[in-house]
Amino acid sequence: MREVIEELEARREQARMGGGQKRIDAQHAKGKLTARERISILLDEGSFEEYDMFVTHRCTEFGMSESKMSGDGVVTGWGTINGRMVYVYSQDFTVFGGSLSETHAGKICKIMDMAMKNGAPVIGINDSGGARIQEGVASLGGYADVFQMNTLASGVVPQISMIMGPCAGGAVYSPAMTDFIFMVRDTSYMFVTGPDVVKTVTNEIVSAEELGGAGTHTKKSSVADDAFGNDVEALAALRIFIDFLPLNNKEKPPVRPFFDEVERTDYSLDTLIPDNPNKPYDIKELIHKVADEGDFFELQPDFAKNIVIGFMRMEGSTVGVVANQPLVLAGVLDINASRKAARFVRFCDCFNIPILTLVDVPGFLPGTAQEYGGVIKHGAKLLFAYGEATVPKVTLITRKAYGGAYDVMASKHLRGDVNYAWPSAEIAVMGAKGATEIIYRSELDDPDKIAARTKEYEDRFANPFVAAEKGFIDDVILPHNSRKRLARAFASLRNKDLQNPWKKHDNIPL
Repeated sequence: MREVIEELEARREQARMGGGQKRIDAQHAKGKLTARERISILLDEGSFEEYDMFVTHRCTEFGMSESKMSGDGVVTGWGTINGRMVYVYSQDFTVFGGSLSETHAGKICKIMDMAMKNGAPVIGINDSGGARIQEGVASLGGYADVFQMNTLASGVVPQISMIMGPCAGGAVYSPAMTDFIFMVRDTSYMFVTGPDVVKTVTNEIVSAEELGGAGTHTKKSSVADDAFGNDVEALAALRIFIDFLPLNNKEKPPVRPFFDEVERTDYSLDTLIPDNPNKPYDIKELIHKVADEGDFFELQPDFAKNIVIGFMRMEGSTVGVVANQPLVLAGVLDINASRKAARFVRFCDCFNIPILTLVDVPGFLPGTAQEYGGVIKHGAKLLFAYGEATVPKVTLITRKAYGGAYDVMASKHLRGDVNYAWPSAEIAVMGAKGATEIIYRSELDDPDKIAARTKEYEDRFANPFVAAEKGFIDDVILPHNSRKRLARAFASLRNKDLQNPWKKHDNIPL
Protein backbone atom coordinates (compact mmCIF):
# COMPACT_ATOMS: atom_id res chain seq x y z
CA MET A 1 0.00 0.00 0.00
CA ARG A 2 2.82 2.38 0.88
CA GLU A 3 4.30 1.96 -2.62
CA VAL A 4 0.96 2.85 -4.22
CA ILE A 5 0.60 5.92 -2.02
CA GLU A 6 4.13 7.00 -2.86
CA GLU A 7 3.41 6.52 -6.56
CA LEU A 8 0.24 8.63 -6.21
CA GLU A 9 2.17 11.42 -4.51
CA ALA A 10 4.88 11.26 -7.16
CA ARG A 11 2.27 11.50 -9.92
CA ARG A 12 0.56 14.41 -8.18
CA GLU A 13 3.84 16.25 -7.78
CA GLN A 14 4.67 15.70 -11.42
CA ALA A 15 1.26 17.06 -12.47
CA ARG A 16 1.65 20.11 -10.21
CA MET A 17 4.97 20.95 -11.89
CA GLY A 18 3.25 21.22 -15.28
CA GLY A 19 5.88 21.56 -17.99
CA GLY A 20 8.74 21.58 -15.49
CA GLN A 21 10.74 24.15 -13.56
CA LYS A 22 12.43 25.59 -16.64
CA ARG A 23 9.12 26.47 -18.27
CA ILE A 24 7.70 27.76 -14.98
CA ASP A 25 10.68 30.10 -14.71
CA ALA A 26 10.08 31.27 -18.29
CA GLN A 27 6.43 32.00 -17.39
CA HIS A 28 7.52 34.04 -14.38
CA ALA A 29 10.10 35.89 -16.50
CA LYS A 30 7.25 37.19 -18.66
CA GLY A 31 5.56 38.65 -15.56
CA LYS A 32 2.92 35.90 -15.60
CA LEU A 33 1.83 33.43 -12.94
CA THR A 34 1.35 29.73 -13.59
CA ALA A 35 -2.09 28.16 -13.97
CA ARG A 36 -2.07 26.78 -10.43
CA GLU A 37 -0.74 30.00 -8.88
CA ARG A 38 -3.61 31.88 -10.48
CA ILE A 39 -6.16 29.46 -9.07
CA SER A 40 -4.63 29.69 -5.58
CA ILE A 41 -4.93 33.51 -5.62
CA LEU A 42 -8.46 33.49 -7.06
CA LEU A 43 -10.06 30.93 -4.75
CA ASP A 44 -10.41 30.80 -0.98
CA GLU A 45 -7.42 29.16 0.63
CA GLY A 46 -7.65 25.36 0.64
CA SER A 47 -10.99 25.29 -1.22
CA PHE A 48 -9.85 24.05 -4.64
CA GLU A 49 -10.97 20.56 -5.61
CA GLU A 50 -9.18 19.49 -8.77
CA TYR A 51 -10.59 17.10 -11.36
CA ASP A 52 -8.82 15.16 -14.12
CA MET A 53 -5.31 15.85 -12.85
CA PHE A 54 -3.95 12.74 -14.58
CA VAL A 55 -5.64 13.13 -17.97
CA THR A 56 -3.27 12.98 -20.95
CA HIS A 57 -3.79 13.46 -24.68
CA ARG A 58 -4.47 10.56 -27.05
CA CYS A 59 -2.53 11.83 -30.06
CA THR A 60 0.05 9.51 -31.64
CA GLU A 61 0.99 11.63 -34.66
CA PHE A 62 4.27 13.59 -35.02
CA GLY A 63 5.91 11.78 -32.10
CA MET A 64 3.28 12.98 -29.61
CA SER A 65 2.94 9.51 -28.11
CA GLU A 66 6.42 10.02 -26.62
CA SER A 67 5.44 13.34 -25.05
CA LYS A 68 2.62 13.18 -22.54
CA MET A 69 2.08 15.39 -19.51
CA SER A 70 -0.49 14.95 -16.77
CA GLY A 71 -3.37 17.44 -17.02
CA ASP A 72 -2.79 18.07 -20.74
CA GLY A 73 -2.35 21.82 -20.43
CA VAL A 74 -5.37 22.83 -18.36
CA VAL A 75 -6.17 22.70 -14.63
CA THR A 76 -9.87 22.22 -13.88
CA GLY A 77 -12.06 21.92 -10.79
CA TRP A 78 -14.14 23.90 -8.35
CA GLY A 79 -13.65 25.96 -5.22
CA THR A 80 -15.11 28.92 -3.41
CA ILE A 81 -14.75 32.70 -3.54
CA ASN A 82 -15.81 34.27 -0.25
CA GLY A 83 -17.53 31.00 0.56
CA ARG A 84 -19.55 30.82 -2.69
CA MET A 85 -19.03 27.99 -5.14
CA VAL A 86 -17.44 28.55 -8.57
CA TYR A 87 -16.07 26.26 -11.24
CA VAL A 88 -12.76 27.20 -12.82
CA TYR A 89 -10.41 26.13 -15.56
CA SER A 90 -6.95 27.57 -15.97
CA GLN A 91 -4.88 26.90 -19.07
CA ASP A 92 -1.26 25.97 -18.37
CA PHE A 93 1.11 27.64 -20.82
CA THR A 94 4.01 25.55 -19.50
CA VAL A 95 2.42 22.41 -20.98
CA PHE A 96 2.41 22.39 -24.79
CA GLY A 97 1.97 26.19 -24.68
CA GLY A 98 -1.49 25.71 -23.19
CA SER A 99 -2.64 24.49 -26.61
CA LEU A 100 -6.08 22.93 -26.83
CA SER A 101 -6.37 19.24 -27.62
CA GLU A 102 -9.38 16.96 -27.72
CA THR A 103 -8.86 15.89 -24.10
CA HIS A 104 -8.01 19.44 -22.97
CA ALA A 105 -11.38 20.55 -24.40
CA GLY A 106 -13.11 17.58 -22.79
CA LYS A 107 -11.86 18.67 -19.35
CA ILE A 108 -13.26 22.18 -19.88
CA CYS A 109 -16.61 20.88 -21.15
CA LYS A 110 -16.88 18.55 -18.17
CA ILE A 111 -16.69 21.30 -15.57
CA MET A 112 -18.98 23.58 -17.59
CA ASP A 113 -21.57 20.80 -17.61
CA MET A 114 -21.13 20.34 -13.85
CA ALA A 115 -21.50 24.08 -13.34
CA MET A 116 -24.85 24.10 -15.11
CA LYS A 117 -26.10 21.06 -13.19
CA ASN A 118 -25.03 22.49 -9.84
CA GLY A 119 -25.83 26.14 -10.52
CA ALA A 120 -22.46 27.85 -10.11
CA PRO A 121 -20.51 30.37 -12.23
CA VAL A 122 -17.73 29.32 -14.60
CA ILE A 123 -14.45 31.23 -14.63
CA GLY A 124 -12.08 30.52 -17.50
CA ILE A 125 -8.45 31.64 -17.27
CA ASN A 126 -7.12 31.74 -20.83
CA ASP A 127 -3.40 31.46 -21.60
CA SER A 128 -3.00 29.35 -24.71
CA GLY A 129 -1.13 29.10 -27.98
CA GLY A 130 -4.33 27.98 -29.71
CA ALA A 131 -5.32 24.68 -31.26
CA ARG A 132 -2.80 21.85 -30.95
CA ILE A 133 -1.63 21.53 -34.53
CA GLN A 134 -0.50 17.91 -34.15
CA GLU A 135 -4.11 16.85 -33.51
CA GLY A 136 -5.54 18.57 -36.57
CA VAL A 137 -9.31 18.48 -36.84
CA ALA A 138 -9.71 16.79 -33.44
CA SER A 139 -8.54 19.95 -31.71
CA LEU A 140 -10.88 22.04 -33.87
CA GLY A 141 -13.70 19.73 -32.83
CA GLY A 142 -12.69 20.32 -29.23
CA TYR A 143 -13.09 24.06 -29.71
CA ALA A 144 -16.54 23.57 -31.17
CA ASP A 145 -17.52 21.40 -28.20
CA VAL A 146 -16.48 24.23 -25.84
CA PHE A 147 -18.41 26.78 -27.94
CA GLN A 148 -21.52 24.63 -27.71
CA MET A 149 -21.22 24.47 -23.94
CA ASN A 150 -20.77 28.26 -23.79
CA THR A 151 -23.99 28.63 -25.74
CA LEU A 152 -25.96 26.26 -23.51
CA ALA A 153 -24.60 27.85 -20.32
CA SER A 154 -25.44 31.38 -21.48
CA GLY A 155 -28.15 32.82 -19.24
CA VAL A 156 -28.00 29.76 -16.95
CA VAL A 157 -24.84 30.52 -14.96
CA PRO A 158 -22.55 33.57 -15.16
CA GLN A 159 -19.52 32.97 -17.37
CA ILE A 160 -16.39 35.06 -16.90
CA SER A 161 -13.23 34.96 -18.99
CA MET A 162 -9.83 36.09 -17.76
CA ILE A 163 -7.39 36.64 -20.64
CA MET A 164 -3.98 36.27 -19.01
CA GLY A 165 -1.79 35.46 -21.98
CA PRO A 166 -2.24 34.78 -25.69
CA CYS A 167 -5.72 33.99 -26.98
CA ALA A 168 -5.79 33.71 -30.76
CA GLY A 169 -7.63 32.12 -33.65
CA GLY A 170 -10.62 29.97 -32.74
CA ALA A 171 -9.73 30.35 -29.06
CA VAL A 172 -11.15 33.88 -28.96
CA TYR A 173 -14.72 32.79 -29.62
CA SER A 174 -15.24 31.00 -26.33
CA PRO A 175 -14.44 34.14 -24.28
CA ALA A 176 -16.50 36.19 -26.75
CA MET A 177 -19.59 34.17 -25.83
CA THR A 178 -19.08 34.58 -22.10
CA ASP A 179 -20.68 37.37 -20.09
CA PHE A 180 -17.57 39.32 -19.12
CA ILE A 181 -13.98 39.45 -20.32
CA PHE A 182 -11.09 40.89 -18.30
CA MET A 183 -7.53 41.27 -19.59
CA VAL A 184 -4.05 41.97 -18.23
CA ARG A 185 -2.12 44.87 -19.73
CA ASP A 186 1.05 44.06 -21.68
CA THR A 187 0.87 40.27 -21.20
CA SER A 188 -2.47 39.33 -22.78
CA TYR A 189 -3.90 39.71 -26.25
CA MET A 190 -6.81 38.46 -28.37
CA PHE A 191 -7.17 38.34 -32.13
CA VAL A 192 -8.63 36.06 -34.80
CA THR A 193 -5.53 36.32 -37.01
CA GLY A 194 -2.09 37.34 -35.79
CA PRO A 195 0.22 40.12 -37.02
CA ASP A 196 2.05 37.84 -39.49
CA VAL A 197 -1.16 36.75 -41.22
CA VAL A 198 -2.43 40.33 -41.27
CA LYS A 199 0.79 41.45 -42.98
CA THR A 200 0.56 38.66 -45.55
CA VAL A 201 -3.11 39.22 -46.40
CA THR A 202 -3.58 42.99 -46.07
CA ASN A 203 0.02 44.24 -46.06
CA GLU A 204 -0.61 45.99 -42.72
CA ILE A 205 2.26 46.03 -40.27
CA VAL A 206 0.96 45.89 -36.72
CA SER A 207 2.20 44.56 -33.39
CA ALA A 208 0.35 41.98 -31.31
CA GLU A 209 -0.35 44.68 -28.70
CA GLU A 210 -1.78 47.11 -31.25
CA LEU A 211 -3.80 44.38 -32.94
CA GLY A 212 -5.32 42.72 -29.91
CA GLY A 213 -3.86 44.02 -26.67
CA ALA A 214 -5.79 45.17 -23.61
CA GLY A 215 -5.75 48.80 -24.76
CA THR A 216 -7.31 47.90 -28.09
CA HIS A 217 -10.08 45.78 -26.62
CA THR A 218 -11.00 48.09 -23.74
CA LYS A 219 -10.94 51.34 -25.73
CA LYS A 220 -11.72 50.52 -29.36
CA SER A 221 -13.42 47.17 -29.89
CA SER A 222 -15.28 46.82 -26.54
CA VAL A 223 -14.43 43.09 -26.59
CA ALA A 224 -13.03 43.34 -23.03
CA ASP A 225 -14.83 44.85 -20.05
CA ASP A 226 -11.71 46.05 -18.22
CA ALA A 227 -7.95 45.53 -17.95
CA PHE A 228 -5.59 45.34 -14.99
CA GLY A 229 -1.90 45.92 -14.37
CA ASN A 230 -0.84 42.35 -13.58
CA ASP A 231 -2.13 38.88 -12.77
CA VAL A 232 -2.52 39.47 -9.04
CA GLU A 233 -4.42 42.73 -9.49
CA ALA A 234 -6.74 41.11 -12.05
CA LEU A 235 -7.54 38.10 -9.84
CA ALA A 236 -8.11 40.28 -6.76
CA ALA A 237 -10.54 42.44 -8.77
CA LEU A 238 -12.34 39.31 -9.98
CA ARG A 239 -12.87 38.19 -6.37
CA ILE A 240 -14.59 41.53 -5.71
CA PHE A 241 -16.57 41.40 -8.95
CA ILE A 242 -17.95 37.87 -8.52
CA ASP A 243 -19.52 38.95 -5.23
CA PHE A 244 -21.99 41.15 -7.13
CA LEU A 245 -23.37 38.22 -9.13
CA PRO A 246 -25.87 35.48 -8.27
CA LEU A 247 -24.68 31.90 -8.63
CA ASN A 248 -27.23 31.08 -11.35
CA ASN A 249 -30.42 32.26 -13.06
CA LYS A 250 -32.71 30.81 -10.39
CA GLU A 251 -31.18 32.77 -7.53
CA LYS A 252 -31.20 36.41 -6.59
CA PRO A 253 -27.92 38.29 -6.16
CA PRO A 254 -26.21 37.91 -2.78
CA VAL A 255 -27.03 40.33 0.03
CA ARG A 256 -23.97 41.70 1.80
CA PRO A 257 -23.74 43.52 5.14
CA PHE A 258 -23.85 47.30 4.73
CA PHE A 259 -23.10 50.10 7.13
CA ASP A 260 -24.61 53.04 5.28
CA GLU A 261 -27.82 54.73 6.39
CA VAL A 262 -30.65 53.98 3.96
CA GLU A 263 -32.20 57.36 4.72
CA ARG A 264 -28.93 59.24 4.32
CA THR A 265 -29.40 62.64 2.71
CA ASP A 266 -26.77 64.42 0.65
CA TYR A 267 -27.43 68.11 0.13
CA SER A 268 -24.55 68.44 -2.33
CA LEU A 269 -26.83 66.74 -4.86
CA ASP A 270 -29.08 69.81 -4.80
CA THR A 271 -26.34 71.69 -6.65
CA LEU A 272 -25.12 68.88 -8.90
CA ILE A 273 -27.06 70.15 -11.92
CA PRO A 274 -25.51 73.40 -13.27
CA ASP A 275 -27.73 76.42 -13.84
CA ASN A 276 -26.60 76.49 -17.46
CA PRO A 277 -28.46 73.60 -19.16
CA ASN A 278 -25.57 73.13 -21.59
CA LYS A 279 -22.92 72.77 -18.90
CA PRO A 280 -21.80 69.20 -18.12
CA TYR A 281 -21.44 67.45 -14.78
CA ASP A 282 -20.21 64.01 -13.73
CA ILE A 283 -23.01 61.45 -13.36
CA LYS A 284 -20.63 59.18 -11.44
CA GLU A 285 -20.85 61.63 -8.54
CA LEU A 286 -24.55 60.80 -8.26
CA ILE A 287 -23.88 57.06 -8.52
CA HIS A 288 -21.30 57.13 -5.72
CA LYS A 289 -23.57 59.24 -3.51
CA VAL A 290 -26.59 56.92 -3.72
CA ALA A 291 -24.66 53.61 -3.52
CA ASP A 292 -23.93 51.78 -0.27
CA GLU A 293 -20.65 53.18 1.05
CA GLY A 294 -20.19 54.93 -2.30
CA ASP A 295 -18.98 51.65 -3.82
CA PHE A 296 -19.36 51.24 -7.60
CA PHE A 297 -17.73 48.61 -9.86
CA GLU A 298 -17.65 50.17 -13.31
CA LEU A 299 -17.46 48.07 -16.48
CA GLN A 300 -16.02 49.19 -19.81
CA PRO A 301 -14.88 52.51 -18.32
CA ASP A 302 -12.72 53.34 -21.37
CA PHE A 303 -15.27 52.59 -24.11
CA ALA A 304 -18.32 54.67 -25.10
CA LYS A 305 -17.76 56.97 -22.16
CA ASN A 306 -21.01 58.81 -22.90
CA ILE A 307 -22.77 56.01 -21.03
CA VAL A 308 -21.76 54.46 -17.70
CA ILE A 309 -22.52 50.87 -16.68
CA GLY A 310 -21.60 48.80 -13.65
CA PHE A 311 -22.72 47.34 -10.34
CA MET A 312 -23.40 48.94 -6.97
CA ARG A 313 -25.39 47.90 -3.91
CA MET A 314 -28.45 49.35 -2.19
CA GLU A 315 -29.28 47.97 1.24
CA GLY A 316 -26.65 45.29 0.57
CA SER A 317 -28.26 44.01 -2.65
CA THR A 318 -26.72 44.23 -6.10
CA VAL A 319 -28.13 46.80 -8.52
CA GLY A 320 -27.06 47.24 -12.14
CA VAL A 321 -26.56 50.86 -13.13
CA VAL A 322 -26.99 52.41 -16.58
CA ALA A 323 -26.37 56.16 -16.68
CA ASN A 324 -25.94 58.79 -19.38
CA GLN A 325 -22.69 60.72 -18.86
CA PRO A 326 -23.09 64.47 -19.61
CA LEU A 327 -19.30 64.92 -19.43
CA VAL A 328 -18.87 63.06 -22.76
CA LEU A 329 -20.80 64.05 -25.90
CA ALA A 330 -23.42 65.60 -23.56
CA GLY A 331 -24.57 62.06 -22.69
CA VAL A 332 -25.98 61.48 -26.16
CA LEU A 333 -26.80 57.92 -27.27
CA ASP A 334 -24.83 56.59 -30.23
CA ILE A 335 -23.99 53.20 -31.72
CA ASN A 336 -21.32 52.26 -29.20
CA ALA A 337 -23.24 53.48 -26.15
CA SER A 338 -26.36 51.60 -27.25
CA ARG A 339 -24.47 48.32 -27.74
CA LYS A 340 -22.61 48.69 -24.46
CA ALA A 341 -25.73 49.35 -22.41
CA ALA A 342 -27.96 46.84 -24.20
CA ARG A 343 -25.72 43.87 -23.46
CA PHE A 344 -25.43 44.94 -19.83
CA VAL A 345 -29.21 45.30 -19.43
CA ARG A 346 -29.71 41.84 -20.91
CA PHE A 347 -27.17 40.33 -18.52
CA CYS A 348 -28.93 41.91 -15.53
CA ASP A 349 -32.27 40.58 -16.75
CA CYS A 350 -30.82 37.07 -17.24
CA PHE A 351 -29.62 36.94 -13.66
CA ASN A 352 -32.35 38.72 -11.69
CA ILE A 353 -30.36 41.89 -11.03
CA PRO A 354 -32.52 45.04 -10.62
CA ILE A 355 -31.64 47.96 -12.88
CA LEU A 356 -31.23 51.62 -11.94
CA THR A 357 -31.28 53.99 -14.92
CA LEU A 358 -30.05 57.56 -14.51
CA VAL A 359 -31.17 59.73 -17.39
CA ASP A 360 -29.69 62.89 -18.84
CA VAL A 361 -29.90 62.38 -22.59
CA PRO A 362 -30.40 65.00 -25.31
CA GLY A 363 -31.17 62.36 -27.95
CA PHE A 364 -29.36 60.15 -30.45
CA LEU A 365 -26.16 61.38 -32.08
CA PRO A 366 -26.95 62.74 -35.57
CA GLY A 367 -24.75 62.43 -38.65
CA THR A 368 -23.95 60.29 -41.67
CA ALA A 369 -21.40 58.18 -39.78
CA GLN A 370 -24.05 57.10 -37.29
CA GLU A 371 -26.75 56.47 -39.89
CA TYR A 372 -24.41 54.55 -42.19
CA GLY A 373 -23.19 52.57 -39.18
CA GLY A 374 -26.74 51.50 -38.38
CA VAL A 375 -27.61 53.63 -35.34
CA ILE A 376 -31.26 52.74 -35.92
CA LYS A 377 -30.66 49.03 -35.43
CA HIS A 378 -28.07 49.50 -32.67
CA GLY A 379 -30.32 51.92 -30.81
CA ALA A 380 -33.10 49.38 -31.15
CA LYS A 381 -30.94 46.88 -29.24
CA LEU A 382 -31.09 49.05 -26.13
CA LEU A 383 -34.79 49.68 -26.64
CA PHE A 384 -35.40 45.95 -27.03
CA ALA A 385 -33.28 45.08 -23.99
CA TYR A 386 -35.22 47.41 -21.70
CA GLY A 387 -38.56 46.41 -23.20
CA GLU A 388 -38.06 42.69 -22.61
CA ALA A 389 -36.50 43.02 -19.13
CA THR A 390 -38.74 41.76 -16.34
CA VAL A 391 -36.46 42.58 -13.38
CA PRO A 392 -37.25 45.60 -11.17
CA LYS A 393 -36.52 48.79 -13.12
CA VAL A 394 -36.18 52.14 -11.36
CA THR A 395 -35.49 55.27 -13.38
CA LEU A 396 -34.38 58.74 -12.28
CA ILE A 397 -34.33 61.62 -14.76
CA THR A 398 -31.91 64.27 -13.58
CA ARG A 399 -32.01 66.74 -16.46
CA LYS A 400 -32.65 66.21 -20.18
CA ALA A 401 -34.83 63.43 -21.52
CA TYR A 402 -35.52 64.32 -25.12
CA GLY A 403 -37.18 62.56 -28.00
CA GLY A 404 -36.90 58.84 -28.65
CA ALA A 405 -33.97 58.67 -26.23
CA TYR A 406 -36.43 59.44 -23.41
CA ASP A 407 -38.47 56.40 -24.42
CA VAL A 408 -35.41 54.15 -24.72
CA MET A 409 -33.96 54.91 -21.28
CA ALA A 410 -36.28 52.70 -19.21
CA SER A 411 -39.30 54.99 -19.51
CA LYS A 412 -42.65 54.14 -17.96
CA HIS A 413 -43.79 53.05 -21.44
CA LEU A 414 -41.16 50.27 -21.43
CA ARG A 415 -42.58 48.90 -18.17
CA GLY A 416 -40.42 50.99 -15.89
CA ASP A 417 -41.66 50.16 -12.40
CA VAL A 418 -40.81 53.38 -10.58
CA ASN A 419 -39.91 56.48 -12.56
CA TYR A 420 -38.71 59.55 -10.67
CA ALA A 421 -37.49 62.93 -11.81
CA TRP A 422 -35.62 65.78 -10.18
CA PRO A 423 -37.18 69.26 -10.41
CA SER A 424 -34.45 70.09 -12.93
CA ALA A 425 -35.72 67.43 -15.37
CA GLU A 426 -36.73 68.48 -18.88
CA ILE A 427 -38.92 65.88 -20.58
CA ALA A 428 -39.84 66.91 -24.10
CA VAL A 429 -39.67 65.94 -27.77
CA MET A 430 -36.61 68.17 -28.17
CA GLY A 431 -34.88 71.22 -26.72
CA ALA A 432 -36.81 74.48 -26.52
CA LYS A 433 -34.78 76.28 -29.19
CA GLY A 434 -35.13 73.54 -31.81
CA ALA A 435 -38.80 73.02 -31.05
CA THR A 436 -39.57 76.73 -31.31
CA GLU A 437 -37.78 77.08 -34.63
CA ILE A 438 -39.91 74.25 -36.05
CA ILE A 439 -43.27 75.26 -34.57
CA TYR A 440 -42.83 78.99 -35.30
CA ARG A 441 -40.86 78.76 -38.51
CA SER A 442 -42.74 81.76 -39.97
CA GLU A 443 -41.44 83.99 -37.15
CA LEU A 444 -37.73 83.18 -37.55
CA ASP A 445 -37.04 86.66 -38.94
CA ASP A 446 -38.07 88.24 -35.63
CA PRO A 447 -35.46 87.35 -32.93
CA ASP A 448 -37.51 88.93 -30.15
CA LYS A 449 -40.58 86.88 -30.99
CA ILE A 450 -38.55 83.69 -31.23
CA ALA A 451 -36.93 84.44 -27.86
CA ALA A 452 -40.35 84.92 -26.32
CA ARG A 453 -41.66 81.73 -27.93
CA THR A 454 -38.61 79.82 -26.67
CA LYS A 455 -39.21 81.10 -23.14
CA GLU A 456 -42.86 80.09 -23.43
CA TYR A 457 -41.88 76.59 -24.56
CA GLU A 458 -39.35 76.26 -21.73
CA ASP A 459 -41.92 77.33 -19.14
CA ARG A 460 -44.43 74.82 -20.50
CA PHE A 461 -42.28 71.78 -21.29
CA ALA A 462 -38.76 72.19 -19.84
CA ASN A 463 -39.82 70.63 -16.55
CA PRO A 464 -40.99 67.25 -15.23
CA PHE A 465 -44.54 68.29 -14.43
CA VAL A 466 -46.24 67.67 -17.78
CA ALA A 467 -45.01 64.07 -17.69
CA ALA A 468 -45.98 63.82 -14.01
CA GLU A 469 -49.47 65.06 -14.81
CA LYS A 470 -49.85 62.22 -17.30
CA GLY A 471 -48.53 59.61 -14.84
CA PHE A 472 -45.36 58.97 -16.83
CA ILE A 473 -43.37 60.16 -13.81
CA ASP A 474 -44.37 58.68 -10.44
CA ASP A 475 -42.97 61.55 -8.40
CA VAL A 476 -40.74 64.59 -8.60
CA ILE A 477 -38.22 64.10 -5.81
CA LEU A 478 -35.71 66.31 -4.06
CA PRO A 479 -32.14 65.52 -5.17
CA HIS A 480 -30.81 65.26 -1.60
CA ASN A 481 -33.37 62.52 -0.86
CA SER A 482 -32.37 60.40 -3.87
CA ARG A 483 -30.72 57.56 -1.95
CA LYS A 484 -33.66 57.12 0.36
CA ARG A 485 -36.27 57.25 -2.41
CA LEU A 486 -34.37 54.90 -4.73
CA ALA A 487 -33.66 52.41 -1.94
CA ARG A 488 -37.32 52.35 -0.94
CA ALA A 489 -38.34 51.89 -4.57
CA PHE A 490 -36.12 48.83 -4.95
CA ALA A 491 -37.27 47.49 -1.58
CA SER A 492 -40.89 47.70 -2.75
CA LEU A 493 -40.05 45.66 -5.85
CA ARG A 494 -38.29 42.72 -4.19
CA ASN A 495 -41.21 40.39 -4.85
CA LYS A 496 -41.96 41.64 -8.36
CA ASP A 497 -43.33 38.90 -10.62
CA LEU A 498 -43.63 39.62 -14.33
CA GLN A 499 -43.60 37.09 -17.15
CA ASN A 500 -43.20 37.74 -20.87
CA PRO A 501 -45.34 35.78 -23.37
CA TRP A 502 -44.02 32.28 -24.06
CA LYS A 503 -41.62 32.03 -26.97
CA LYS A 504 -38.78 29.77 -28.03
CA HIS A 505 -36.54 32.84 -27.86
CA ASP A 506 -36.75 36.45 -28.94
CA ASN A 507 -35.18 37.93 -32.06
CA ILE A 508 -33.28 40.94 -30.82
CA PRO A 509 -32.14 43.23 -33.68
CA LEU A 510 -28.54 42.06 -33.89
